[in-house]
This record gives sequence, C-alpha cells and structure tokens, in this order.
Amino acid sequence: MPRITAEQVRVPADVPADAYEIYVENYLKATRGTGRLMLFACDQKIEHLNKDFYGEGIADDDASPLHLFEIGSKGTIGILAGQRGLIAQYAADYPEINYLVKMNSKTDLVKTAQEDPYSPQLYDLETVLDLRDNGVNIVGIGYTIYLGSEYEAQMMAEASQLIAGAHSVGLLVVLWIYPRGKAVDDEKAPGLIAGAAGVACCVGADFVKVNPPKGTEAGSSAILLQQATKAAGRTGLVCAGGSTVDAEVFLNQLWEQIHDGGAVGNATGRNIHQRPLQEAIRLTKAISAITLGDAGLAEAVAVFKGEKDFSI
Repeated sequence: MPRITAEQVRVPADVPADAYEIYVENYLKATRGTGRLMLFACDQKIEHLNKDFYGEGIADDDASPLHLFEIGSKGTIGILAGQRGLIAQYAADYPEINYLVKMNSKTDLVKTAQEDPYSPQLYDLETVLDLRDNGVNIVGIGYTIYLGSEYEAQMMAEASQLIAGAHSVGLLVVLWIYPRGKAVDDEKAPGLIAGAAGVACCVGADFVKVNPPKGTEAGSSAILLQQATKAAGRTGLVCAGGSTVDAEVFLNQLWEQIHDGGAVGNATGRNIHQRPLQEAIRLTKAISAITLGDAGLAEAVAVFKGEKDFSI
C-alpha cells in the first residue's frame, strides 16, 4: 500500500508559512495518507437534477440525499464533494467525513446548442471558512471550468482567485475541467483533454478531474490518457466515473487509468450512489483498494463481491 509522510507532501509556494501545516494535514486527510485521491462526487443533484437519483435502474436508496452521506460514512473514500448547502444540511451528523465544497454549479437544462455553458460561483470562500469554523471537516474546495465556452475566461478567473484564496488558508483545490461549447467539436479528444489538464496546472490546482479521452486506433483510452497526465505536471489527474456500468468493467477501467494512464486516483459519483447502500459501500472499498491500496483487479473484484474486506 503506497504511503507518504508529511515531509513528502509537496506544498505549493503560494501556501503561506502559517497555513503550511494545515495544507499538509488536509492533503494527508484527502488522500488518506497515500498521495492518491478517491473523490466521491455528490454534486449531481444540481448538475443533473433528479434524473441521476430516481428512475429505472437506480436504487430506491438514492432518492434521498441521506444515501450519499451514509455511503461516505460507512464506505472507504478520501473526500465527499458537494455544494455548501448540501454539506451544511448533513455534516453535523457525519463529522468523520472529509468534505470538499463545490463552489460553482449549474443545471443541464440549458443545452450547448442554446448557449455556451457557464457555471457561476455560488458563494465566496468566506462562507466556506465559516462552515469550517463551525466544526465541519472541510479539507478543500472544487470548481468547474468549461474550456472552450465563450465564458471560459470568466470561469478561469474565478477559479484562479479561489485557488489563491484557498491555498492562503491551507485548503486543497480540485478543478473539474470539461471542454464544452460550440467551439468544441470533440469533448473527449486526447489532445483537448491534455490541454484541460495543462490549464489546471497553470492556474495552480492540486488535482484536476477530467473525462477520460476517447480511445482511437492510436491507442486505448488509458494509453491516450498519458498525454494528459504528463501535461498536468504536479497537478494530480483523476478521471470522472461517468454513467453507471457493470462494476467489474468500471474497476478494470480504473485500474488501467492508474497503471497505464498515470492517473493518481478517481472521481466517481453515479457509479457508486445509484446502487443500494451495501453494494455502494462495497464498491467504494473496491475502488479504494485499487486507488489507495494499489490492489490488482482480481483483489478489487473480490472486495466488491464481499469475499474480502478493504480498509485504510
């Protein structure tokens, strides 16, 4: 199992001396002392409205937001990412979870054909710090940039200011960066995904969440991901989980993204929370066995099936 010490945490130069130890503590919390990130994405209740939480093929458990926090508490994750209000409603009952506050969001009702996407900042950093001061275990913030949108400059400016502010108080920052808009012909082109990863590095993010590139004749999705992980530099790259697929298929994709593509973890939402509670818990442990425990695929599948356990 990969482990890192406090001395091995690379702290960005924009973290001041009085926030240095806080940043290191938050980094070790978020990565469970491994340097790798298992992000449980729970921001879709705004992004995708209720269609991700209710309907055919979705567990009845998922109709209530409580399901997300039960998974986060009983499963094995690094951080639970959600909007400030969602976290504020439930965090007092689940103080043990590491939280990341998603700073901007939009619904998917307005399509790109109607208008290029813009996800506005919903609140400022001070409101997040107020939540932290109230005892909520907040280790970082997140922000989405739609690269290629006519509003990309505004989103990059907002994200850059938030990163500077977050680092000044020792918080981590994860950027979601998706090429999207009328100017974008192929959202999953390997070069464009790599470009998004490079943008994340340049604005100072600690981690970046991207969609895995589309496989081509030149290579599989995981092999083509190498371009993006190199472009990300010292910004750790993780891939979005996407829509729910067979668990073994998902775990195999994750293993390849890390071992063939160079990713440093995962950012998974629907593939976890759309399942019944006990199955979702087992999947978080299987994902973490690969991401945090460096397990092989067969071992992770055994964890998912309940044939063995994983904890960290």
